[in-house]
Amino acid sequence: MNKAAVYEECLQEIESVLEGEADQIARMSTVCAVLKRRLPWISWVGFYRSVSPGMLVVGPYQGDIGCLRIPHDRGVCGAAARSGESQIVPDVHAFPGHIACDSLARSEIVVPVRDSLGAVRAVLDLDSHLPAAFDSVDREFLERLVARLVEPAS
Repeated sequence: MNKAAVYEECLQEIESVLEGEADQIARMSTVCAVLKRRLPWISWVGFYRSVSPGMLVVGPYQGDIGCLRIPHDRGVCGAAARSGESQIVPDVHAFPGHIACDSLARSEIVVPVRDSLGAVRAVLDLDSHLPAAFDSVDREFLERLVARLVEPAS
């Protein structure tokens, strides 16, 4: 099965489970659980929430212990929160200011999560022990996922 097909199945499962659920922590937790179980190329998945200006705090995640706090001026998560743009990093060791929460991580993708007014309220972070594990297919799906599922339809 190709990557896009795996993601489509994930989206269907997540939508089914989250139907009618408005709590953001429950929604984020479910997204992490489904992605961790269904995407064999990832080693870690989680949300970092913007709880104060310039600072991300770990939210629901699946995998080894994540960094607890990440300032916007550090790491791939900080870059995504600061710029408001998804970040695909094929080699985390070549990324200036990379934070090594997992010493085995080789690649990463981080997607900003926006509220209904367009402000970045969190980021969705996926790591892999494989180099260059993420591409435009991952970015397109994950951007679609956070737009449709992190903020429930009103």
